[in-house]
Amino acid sequence: MAITMTERAASRVKEILEERGLPDKAGLRFAIKGGGCSGFEYVVDLVDKPRKFDMPGRHDKVFVSNGARILVDKKSLLFLDGTEIDFEEQDFGHAFTYTNPNASGVCGCGTSFSV
Repeated sequence: MAITMTERAASRVKEILEERGLPDKAGLRFAIKGGGCSGFEYVVDLVDKPRKFDMPGRHDKVFVSNGARILVDKKSLLFLDGTEIDFEEQDFGHAFTYTNPNASGVCGCGTSFSV
């Protein structure tokens, strides 16, 4: 089981964490929740200050990809295993994007998926 990040995404995560003064154990919290037009939505947390949920919990799996930490709860990992996270800079905004091999369908905006 693994979640990976491109160099571009990992760089952006490290920049954000550094800007916000988060400790070394902090990382990108990546999860899913029910909702969106396709059934499940991606949830990414990068917070303003350290809070308990930014640190690995006993039910979290921690991955390190290109030097950035990714924290995923075991339930979400069932749907996210094998996903690659990228970061795209576009003319009208910047966004994390996801390539999820478990998704059987993706909505047009790319933030929700079905299995």
